[in-house]
Amino acid sequence: MHMVNDRLLQKFIHLPDHRSRLIFDLDSTVVTVFGHQEHAAVGYNPRYRGKRSYNPLLCIEANSSYLWDTELRAGNASTWEGSPELLDTCFVNVPPDIREIRLRADSGFGFNPVLEALEQRSVHYAVVARMTSGLRRCLQSLHYHPVNSDWEMAEFDHRSHGWPHARRFCVARRFIASEEAQPTLFSLGRHVYRVWITNMNLTPAGIWHFYDGRAAMEPRIGELRENYALRKIPTRSFAANALYLEILRLAYNLVTAFQRNCLDTSWQNLTLSTLRYKLFLLPGELIRPQNRPVLRLRQSSLLQHLADDILRKIKRVRPLRS
Repeated sequence: MHMVNDRLLQKFIHLPDHRSRLIFDLDSTVVTVFGHQEHAAVGYNPRYRGKRSYNPLLCIEANSSYLWDTELRAGNASTWEGSPELLDTCFVNVPPDIREIRLRADSGFGFNPVLEALEQRSVHYAVVARMTSGLRRCLQSLHYHPVNSDWEMAEFDHRSHGWPHARRFCVARRFIASEEAQPTLFSLGRHVYRVWITNMNLTPAGIWHFYDGRAAMEPRIGELRENYALRKIPTRSFAANALYLEILRLAYNLVTAFQRNCLDTSWQNLTLSTLRYKLFLLPGELIRPQNRPVLRLRQSSLLQHLADDILRKIKRVRPLRS
């Protein structure tokens, strides 16, 4: 099933237009279990504290929305655990004509093994930095430049404990007004900070803008949980549940490929529930002429035109070779 998913991605990543760059967004999510599933464990669970869970790792290609790879993990796995192995399978699946790979991740992945795995593959990354004590001491002594009316930025090289060499850091900070509520970002003195580790040749403001594109990751994970039944764990076997995750990946990528290749641009960001409502749930009436049940669908020139356009685009897509 994993190989089928990989072949699907290699086929459709260049459709409808050829791609030369991929942007990977890396994240994990908590899936609570309510039984005795194999390898489920108590870990970080903000909604059901103390409940056993799984903690699957997800990698999504940002521009196409394809779920590039997944890995099912125990609920007590650390955020970055298994990331180098997942990245290896992600990179193996990249078509050879892709010239550049970029990656974004939060601070849970800001560990040396993950960064080394990216650097060995010449991947350009922007990862939120972990606020270690050594990093905190550097922040207040930097020379900042304003980038807008509220924020100012700086950059510097820093070698955290255990790193083989220094890496580039980009920092944004904003003054905290006296009447402002407690900030959710990291604060030090009268400022809040955002810090990224990067090896990209962009300005600090460019790094900030690039990383903020990762905000689309959360609604995509939410759609996987709600519309593709990621919340439901079907068996007690860990291997079977890992297979179930691959089946969800296949379903999600098939719908995404259908949207990208067979629907207009305005339809490509619709959720599965909206697609069901607008495209697949057609109004009809069950009648019984001569006591025979007949389902009569509403005649609609708009729906007929849409169906004809979808069928025309489907004929252009060649099947995968066996």
